[in-house]
Amino acid sequence: MNYVVRPATRNELEIMIEWAAKEGWNPGLYDGDAFHSIDNKGFLFGFLDNEPVASISAVAYDNSFGFIGFYITKPEYRGKGYGYKIWNEAMKYLSTQNVALDGVVAQQENYKKSGFKFAYRHIRYEGHGSNKKLKENKNIKLLSKIDLDLVYKYDKEIFLFDRKKFLKLWIR
Repeated sequence: MNYVVRPATRNELEIMIEWAAKEGWNPGLYDGDAFHSIDNKGFLFGFLDNEPVASISAVAYDNSFGFIGFYITKPEYRGKGYGYKIWNEAMKYLSTQNVALDGVVAQQENYKKSGFKFAYRHIRYEGHGSNKKLKENKNIKLLSKIDLDLVYKYDKEIFLFDRKKFLKLWIR
């Protein structure tokens, strides 16, 4: 069997987003466009005899910072080395950057083996709102109704890269 790792096309990125959603990762509605515009070479797919079996994103924000995500191997191909091979390609791609990732808890020991250090745990919340609740609560504002310069300023304070030109892709 022939296993090949290569950059994913923009359309193949949609497959990665679907896989992430199946894993319960809840990717954002506009993440594909935003991240692809940052680094269109930073999405890798592993193909076994032309079938996609593993994915990873290795987005280089600039020459000093990169981020790993979408690290998924299809369940029936796990434990066979395909994920590890694509991981190594991603790390090679980001070899000159300081690299961060939002990792799976069960894989933390493996991340340590690659030199990562635990920083903090993300806790994600999900809820369902309604326009009625939005109108009733004066503290809730649509992001699209907030001065974007305030959003940019806040984001720049907490993120290692100035995402001003990319944030507009998320805010619609």
